[in-house]
Amino acid sequence: MLLEQRVACTCFALGTGVVLVPMLTHFHLRELSDLSPYGAALYTAVVNGVLLFMCRGYLYQVGIRACGLGLAFGLGLWLSVSAAQWYVFGWYMCALSFFHFSEFIVTATYNPESLSLDSFLLNHSMEYGLAAVASWVEFVLEAWIFPDMKQLPFLHYAGLLLVVGGEFLRKVAMLTAKSNFNHIVQSKKVDSHMLVTHGVYQLCRHPAYVGWFYWSLGTQVLLCNPVCVIGYTWASWHFFRERVEDEEVTLLNFFGEQYLDYMQRVGTGLPFIQGFKANF
Repeated sequence: MLLEQRVACTCFALGTGVVLVPMLTHFHLRELSDLSPYGAALYTAVVNGVLLFMCRGYLYQVGIRACGLGLAFGLGLWLSVSAAQWYVFGWYMCALSFFHFSEFIVTATYNPESLSLDSFLLNHSMEYGLAAVASWVEFVLEAWIFPDMKQLPFLHYAGLLLVVGGEFLRKVAMLTAKSNFNHIVQSKKVDSHMLVTHGVYQLCRHPAYVGWFYWSLGTQVLLCNPVCVIGYTWASWHFFRERVEDEEVTLLNFFGEQYLDYMQRVGTGLPFIQGFKANF
């Protein structure tokens, strides 16, 4: 296991430990006020002090990101069992934090040469960050003004199914492609590059994008955010349409007839997106 993996896993676990604060302070997980903000803040400060003592430079940057994601995961766990009106937001926090943490861990495991702080995908784009904030704002406003909108178990479970299924498909795609998977579209072919057409790649050409698409949509169905369901669907569809076309131009340059034959046999897997094939 790489040093970065050990640091990330340890720090994620340390962050998740925030869920133990009410127990350590003799609270019971019943009300929103049970998790004292002072206790959580003190725990966070102590963990950060430990990280500063144990890690330096790049490893500290890895650790603080993993710890922050662990904190979000732990708070999500706490919300999911202790706050009746906010439990679904707890599910969302767990899904979001685990997604970003697992992106780093899987990359570190199967493609360590491309590993960087960007592998967390926390700085994916300004649009991605704004979309996340918009979903939080919509959830809070609607929970305040129309609380019954957020109490729809059927949608909660449908969204959770999309989130879990999308996450699973994306990670299986990354594990199948191994070192051939990269978060950045490659412009130069190296000797180790291989065209992956087995496993889930037999079902669709871009299973990692398909998984991310439905994961993203599922987070908003989970939150019962009607505005963001529409917005996320539109934005994700346009993003992946452009991304797929750009990537397939590169893959055609890399693999030529081999990839063209693959394109003709297998679809992209994304709704109403044919990829570069539409230009032939």
